[in-house]
Amino acid sequence: MVRKVLLVSGILSSLLYVVTVVLAAMRWEGYNPASQTVSELIAIDAPTRPLVVPLFVTYALLIYAFGVGVWASDDRKPALRFAAVGLIGKEVLGLVGTLFFPMHLREVLAVGGGTSSDTMHATLALLGVLFMLLALGSAAFAFGKRFRLYSIATILLLIVGGVLTGSDVPRMEANLPTPWMGVWERINIYAYMLWVVVLSIILLRGKGDRRQEERGGGRHSG
Repeated sequence: MVRKVLLVSGILSSLLYVVTVVLAAMRWEGYNPASQTVSELIAIDAPTRPLVVPLFVTYALLIYAFGVGVWASDDRKPALRFAAVGLIGKEVLGLVGTLFFPMHLREVLAVGGGTSSDTMHATLALLGVLFMLLALGSAAFAFGKRFRLYSIATILLLIVGGVLTGSDVPRMEANLPTPWMGVWERINIYAYMLWVVVLSIILLRGKGDRRQEERGGGRHSG
């Protein structure tokens, strides 16, 4: 029962994150989700930072709980432990960036107001992506073909979305229009969170490795 509660935290974390981002965008007059990043919602002096930070802390705690649940689900699948490390590691870095190294607003960056906080924020975000890929890649080999292909597709989507988002960073720092930056980033974020939900559901249902079923029954045939 405790393990199931921990695994449900994965679903709750994704729901909380999405609700938080949507509500914050609605609270900030002039904020455009299509062209602005989520990090800007927690930027220094952003009007939404007091709302978003406590909710992101709660999100991180839910992910930590989920990671523990994934670790505890290691049933002859060591890959799940690597996935748990990736899940938790990503959000440890994310929480450090949120609390201690937020970015500055675009207007500040454009006039040279950036500091080491911005550099650390970007560095932690990049390292977080590596942990995220560790989680995706490891869990992909813990289950059958369909989940593996789904995980690989998610990884490819994250790579493409990351490149597109990163290409807009110089324009953001110069406070120039970035009409699709928020779209590319949110596709990445929500694709990863959907993957977390799917992983949570698989573990909750106790499917384990269904390679034999996917191959047509395997030893159970006949």
